[in-house]
Amino acid sequence: MTAAVLSLTEAAAQWPPRGALIGLDLGTKTIGVAVSDPDRRLATGVTTIVRKTFTKDAAHLLALAAERGAVGFVLGLPINMDGSEGPRAQSARAFARNLARLTSHAIGLWDERLSTAAVERELIALDASRAKRSKVIDEHAAIFILQGALDRLRVLRNHMTG
Repeated sequence: MTAAVLSLTEAAAQWPPRGALIGLDLGTKTIGVAVSDPDRRLATGVTTIVRKTFTKDAAHLLALAAERGAVGFVLGLPINMDGSEGPRAQSARAFARNLARLTSHAIGLWDERLSTAAVERELIALDASRAKRSKVIDEHAAIFILQGALDRLRVLRNHMTG
């Protein structure tokens, strides 16, 4: 039942052509969750999970994936600006490996550099209070990550067919 943990493009080759994807923004205290439509055009926020134990967090994510008919996961990989991987990226990779043992859905890793900063700027521009921002930032970061991945996959698909 172990799924593969791959780059986004490699994971996309493992996913069926249609079906929702679950986007994840992994934080130390929370996990932002987004989902795509079955045609993978638009990412929508689902929830922010307050992290407890890996087992409980994974069960919650797998239940959400089943509920939404998801066929794969996109996990934000926090790469440093210089392209290197620090402790946060290693933690995300470890989370992906552990989650992969519990599902048959391939997990695609997507470079999430600046996603939280971009979302923070967007929320500030919308005049969201600090308290409001802290409640929604991870879910919005998951949307940003998943939408970026969906857009990249669409470009690749169009390039291959056109």
